[in-house]
Amino acid sequence: MLDKIVIANRGEIALRILRACKELGIKTVAVHSTADRDLKHVLLADETICIGSARSIDSYLNIPRLISAAEVSGAEAIHPGYGFLSENADFAEQVEQSGFTFIGPRAETIRMMGDKVSAINAMKRSGVPCVPGSDGPLDGDAEKNKAHGRRIGYPVIIKASGGGGGRGMRVVRREEDLIEAIDMTRAEAKAAFDNDIVYMEKYLENPRHVEIQVLADGQGHAVHLGERDCSMQRRHQKVVEEAPAPGITEEMRKFIGERCTQACLEIDYRGAGTFEFLYENGEFFFIEMNTRVQVEHPVTEMVTGVDIIKEQLRIAAGLPLSFTQDDIKIRGHAVECRINAEDPERFLPSPGKIEMFHAPGGMGVRWESHIYSGYTVPPYYDSMIGKLITYGETRDVAIVRMRNALNEMIVEGIKTNISLQQSIMLDEHFQHGGTNIHYLEKKLGL
Repeated sequence: MLDKIVIANRGEIALRILRACKELGIKTVAVHSTADRDLKHVLLADETICIGSARSIDSYLNIPRLISAAEVSGAEAIHPGYGFLSENADFAEQVEQSGFTFIGPRAETIRMMGDKVSAINAMKRSGVPCVPGSDGPLDGDAEKNKAHGRRIGYPVIIKASGGGGGRGMRVVRREEDLIEAIDMTRAEAKAAFDNDIVYMEKYLENPRHVEIQVLADGQGHAVHLGERDCSMQRRHQKVVEEAPAPGITEEMRKFIGERCTQACLEIDYRGAGTFEFLYENGEFFFIEMNTRVQVEHPVTEMVTGVDIIKEQLRIAAGLPLSFTQDDIKIRGHAVECRINAEDPERFLPSPGKIEMFHAPGGMGVRWESHIYSGYTVPPYYDSMIGKLITYGETRDVAIVRMRNALNEMIVEGIKTNISLQQSIMLDEHFQHGGTNIHYLEKKLGL
């Protein structure tokens, strides 16, 4: 097992990683910006190193300072968490070239899956179902691009190959709008991602967002841990996640899960990863792969009993997976609500001092967060301050427990989206299950 690692992140995921390290006897080095001296994991880590000012570019996105932290502390490895540099192939490459272990996939894998065109091509070779599309980048040939649109059938969506998080996408419903949409998306992609490659796909009108969690040890073994439904979204950002996904049968899970694990073996994947799909009319369509741990990983842990962070650490240490696919059983149901420091109506960030905090509890309640009474939420980073997860023998029980837990939670001094989450848990369409990715925005009138 690893002896000491640098946790190259902040907030709840940094604390989550620290807890897993403590269970495995791994020493921890918490790096932090000047704004994060009072973070919970910083107070609990074996060592702490300030790596820069509050701006992310000076701290959590500063590769030389993160590697220097590993050097001066004598750490063996760096865990990137999620966000920041977690899917940055250059970071993974520099970590490995500096003699440290990157707790995640190899740089070439991150690079391949980070480019949507190469990722789709890799999935097609592995037999993973994909959305009908242009089968490669769009060039400047207008007639050829119009032919793609007619073949695929309108509406279509133009996507930036280097995009993500809902950015770099444009829906086109008429052929006469296609060329302008391609040009605009290409220009935006160049400005946002320094990559002007775009491609075309069929636009699915009312899909759900269903994803498959995988683990692979890079030694010829890969497993899937079932699926999650992440369809409750606002502006392409997930708000509520659950596992398993309503309406997905064991046969469907086996079908798509086996294709994902086979793809992992064919691309020589290492670590935790997530295959994201649009799901419509009983069919899965691959959209991208996240080569890191997901924000919503706890719901999968609750229904499988697998500690995904500990498995990441084991794999990084060169150990094989500690279980096989036959050992994985999906039991019960779990729901996760993201708790954000934001105005629940205007969705503007609400940084500031938390005057009073009370965490919910009870049977089947899990609270993942770094906040505490007196903690000041800084204005420099993502507004998520915690994740509330509930588990039940059935989906109905998990939802009831979530309603109770949300009602118990007290956060005073800042605004939060707790009231929004309460309204979702009471929504009859959510309670029925199977809402599409547009449902929440329509509910909110966005």
